[in-house]
Amino acid sequence: MTRIAVFGAGAIGCWVGGRLSAGGADVTLVGRPRVLDEIEDGVTLSDLDGKTWKAKPALATEPVAADLILVTVKSAQTAEAARALAGARVVVSLQNGVRNVDVLRAALPGARVLAGMVPFNVARIAPGHYHRGTTGTLMFEAADELAPLTEACVKADLPIELRDDMTAVQWSKLVMNLNNAINALSGVPLFEELSNRDFRRCLSLAMREAFAVLRAANVPVARLLLLPPRWIPRILPMPDWLFRLVANRVATADPKARSSMYDDLAGGRPTEIDYLQGEIVKLGAAPVNARLIELVRAAEAGGKRDFTGAELLAELSRPGARAAS
Repeated sequence: MTRIAVFGAGAIGCWVGGRLSAGGADVTLVGRPRVLDEIEDGVTLSDLDGKTWKAKPALATEPVAADLILVTVKSAQTAEAARALAGARVVVSLQNGVRNVDVLRAALPGARVLAGMVPFNVARIAPGHYHRGTTGTLMFEAADELAPLTEACVKADLPIELRDDMTAVQWSKLVMNLNNAINALSGVPLFEELSNRDFRRCLSLAMREAFAVLRAANVPVARLLLLPPRWIPRILPMPDWLFRLVANRVATADPKARSSMYDDLAGGRPTEIDYLQGEIVKLGAAPVNARLIELVRAAEAGGKRDFTGAELLAELSRPGARAAS
């Protein structure tokens, strides 16, 4: 049996690794003692469809021998993770951002490093209980080395898709993840935030700006949902009743879902803002996303993280961006 290690036992790592373990895979979760202590007797997993699983993967605080390693640490920890994974054979990045695979490949020249993408949100809703609160299909770079992982996902009833355009997939996911900052600054769950038209206008501004910057830089984006990606910022400012009608056919979030950045701010941890909005700002003029960076940095330092939709929209309109109507 293929040995799978998940390096970074946070919300995503515990949920994906736990699901694989529940499906019969040989999985070891590698993480910090504060997390592993909670799941010493097993991990509980649930999703927005009402399904629940129990799993008891192996646990470790240091890297273990494995045939395949899933990296789920925060982007800022990628270089450190690579040093710890020296000697690894097959490594798959399931991280936010667009540069982690390059960092891993540079540090692990002897390994086959592949890209993956987790489209859904996972939140820790109780000690040892991780809940998937949004829809989506796992995506992996098409490669023969991933045949054992593909088989493990099928056995665990985890929908997956193999892609030949993972760079475009990662950029498209990054644009969707621009909402992480807005959700974190709202201080409310995703469903409540996205039910507010002003918050959606904020996201529309950030996404429109990002797509313009990516277009100017000739950066490709992939279609991940039923709708073309550039249609989404046009739909977001719609009246609530019309937005709900469209959104319910495209993607679903339940009341428990919240962004990882929301959890980071609540837990007093550094966020991944530099690897999301920061990537857009690096590519070109992006005043809306630059302002979101400033607001998240202030929130990290103890500042405001309970903006109303109207308050945040006013902040994002100051750099000269025109509010979507």
